[in-house]
Amino acid sequence: MNDEKLELEIEKILNFIEEKKFNDLRKYLENVNSADFPSMFEELEDGQDLLVYRLLSKEQAAEVFAELDSDVQEKLINAFTDRELKNIIDELFMDDTVDLIEEMPSNVVKRILNNINKTDRKIVNELLNYPEDSAGSIMTTEFIDLKENMSVEEAFAKIKKIGLQKETVYNCYVLSIDRKIKGVIDIKELLVAERDAKLKDIMDTNVITVSTLEDQEEVAKMFDKYNMYALPVVDKEARLVGIITIDDAIDVMQEETSEDFEIMAAMTPNEESYFKTSVFKHAKNRIVWLLVLMFSAMITGSIITHYEEAFSALPILVSFIPMLMGTGGNCGSQSSTLIIRGLAMDEIKLKDYFRALWKEIRVSIVVGIILAIANGARIMIQYHDFKLALVVGLTLIGIVIIAKMLGCTLPMLAKKLKLDPAIMAAPLITTVSDTCSVLLFFQIAVAILHI
Repeated sequence: MNDEKLELEIEKILNFIEEKKFNDLRKYLENVNSADFPSMFEELEDGQDLLVYRLLSKEQAAEVFAELDSDVQEKLINAFTDRELKNIIDELFMDDTVDLIEEMPSNVVKRILNNINKTDRKIVNELLNYPEDSAGSIMTTEFIDLKENMSVEEAFAKIKKIGLQKETVYNCYVLSIDRKIKGVIDIKELLVAERDAKLKDIMDTNVITVSTLEDQEEVAKMFDKYNMYALPVVDKEARLVGIITIDDAIDVMQEETSEDFEIMAAMTPNEESYFKTSVFKHAKNRIVWLLVLMFSAMITGSIITHYEEAFSALPILVSFIPMLMGTGGNCGSQSSTLIIRGLAMDEIKLKDYFRALWKEIRVSIVVGIILAIANGARIMIQYHDFKLALVVGLTLIGIVIIAKMLGCTLPMLAKKLKLDPAIMAAPLITTVSDTCSVLLFFQIAVAILHI
């Protein structure tokens, strides 16, 4: 929802509240998309948000609640009666209930668990026991299971009976007596099939599954690779225990992307939003890497100090250091970004290292020569010094090659060591390339200019 539409929605709601036209407001809210409520609740004052929420239908209230930020959820729970809380929890899908429990403080969790029936509480506890970031931790146990000897008409009867309580009806799973998957069938195939056809004759027996302990990032990649709407999750005995739906996969992709951006910017990943994170925590998440990078940059300073005599002999050399270091950092960042993206999208494998490295070397030679010619022409026009142009040109070519090799090598090394490739991103590569840039520059300068 854009800002203009949001303001219009808020204005209408406030008018209904001011005029006490609550029945009209209830009807109006029925046509508001559940995903738009979080933005609206941020603009409503305390008390108004609770009033609006209580005017929602039972089904819509559960959908809206699942969309809200955890702090708003906590505020509503504290305002709910036990009956209201139970009604909401009963309507939530199991994975949303687990997410809610993981986000709430212990006193709120205790109250939530007290309002969950014994059977559901057992399922919730099982889901909470799966390792964080695993497929089991993001799956839901609410799916439609069918039998292979059912007819299409019998399948529709079951879907009609229980479909509203399930996460999705698009994919249905045909199970054996011991709950192992024998096939999958989507609702489209059921719609076009003959009513008396048996499921075993029309189901797809080539079922792609994932284990409960599979990493959630790998699960998200499978959705992208196979264009799936839901992915069945099986236990060690290959029994179907849950499914992961496309909305959960999208959430994982967003989380992993945000985490990679933070790591690439030399920050400790943080699950909380920017404004909800305290100043101290922001500083804590940033300071460690900044300290590492600051002290590693001191190596560059010591190299410059070592070549102090060269400065004295030809002071103009100093003016080229920022340009050379910046070029090296930019070239390394370009390569690392492409390599990290390729690794994340499975376009580049570890076995492709030498192939990728050779490509980056060829690219760096072309780029380096172009930069060297452009900069050499500038130096000749400005200083009329061929040797200086040669020093800077050769340094640029060498720096670009080194930086792009680092940008290719370091992320793949991290992948080999089972670390996040984003760790070897812009700040670290820039620091290493800076050191190499200064060292190479003065080595070439001393050799050619004899200083």
